[in-house]
Amino acid sequence: MNAQFFTAWVEETARTITADRDRLTALDAAIGDADHGTNLDRGFTAVREALSASSPAGPGAVLILTGTTLIRKVGGASGPLYGTAYRHMGTTLTARAAQAVAGRAGTGLDSTSGAVPGTGIEAPGPGTAGFTGTAGARDEAGPGGAPGDGDHMVMVTLADLAAAFEAGLAAVCELGGAAEGDKTMVDALAPATRALAEAARAGLKPEDAFDAALAAARAGARATIPLQARKGRASYLGERSAGHEDPGAASTVLLFTALRTVAGG
Repeated sequence: MNAQFFTAWVEETARTITADRDRLTALDAAIGDADHGTNLDRGFTAVREALSASSPAGPGAVLILTGTTLIRKVGGASGPLYGTAYRHMGTTLTARAAQAVAGRAGTGLDSTSGAVPGTGIEAPGPGTAGFTGTAGARDEAGPGGAPGDGDHMVMVTLADLAAAFEAGLAAVCELGGAAEGDKTMVDALAPATRALAEAARAGLKPEDAFDAALAAARAGARATIPLQARKGRASYLGERSAGHEDPGAASTVLLFTALRTVAGG
């Protein structure tokens, strides 16, 4: 998976969100501000424009630009949450590419990890030293010859992508203070991330791994319907928030829908 793949993924996500904009807004109207679909659609439209204008060369750079644009363009909670997730995913991919370069040069990098509260997932620790595994990277020199993912030849493995999702999930949980069961996007993102990590460890093909992640995301989103919201505006409704699918969980499913579509097969 190279920069072209990640660009295609983000662009397909934008198209999928546009197609589902009204449904997402209707879900949000039941328990929120009735703007989730329109906000995300506006944000991802801006992302597509930003990607077209700058054509970032590395996979990590694609996701960092995506996250930065969402934070700047999307109001409410969804912009900061999605933007933070994408930015941490991007920096994780860049760090793993740099680690691969350092490993080939004979430089060892230690790694540390900690559990993401409420998810059962081990998250990378702070800094480059927190990223484990071997990136499938080639010639990843960034600007000025510094290790990075600024080259179109950088290739991301399934294990790299799983680690990136783990980092994105950890960032979302920290920023929003949410855990599984709180009726948020975490209820879809956490099980999908676990499924992706398990598929990577099992050596599955990407398309099979994405099938598993998508199924887990869909199940997680459906599981929010009977829940009472404990975070965000929906939590103000108390028991009345039960009986509705969380719009953030629903939009998270679309990320994995797009990922599976782009993988083909």
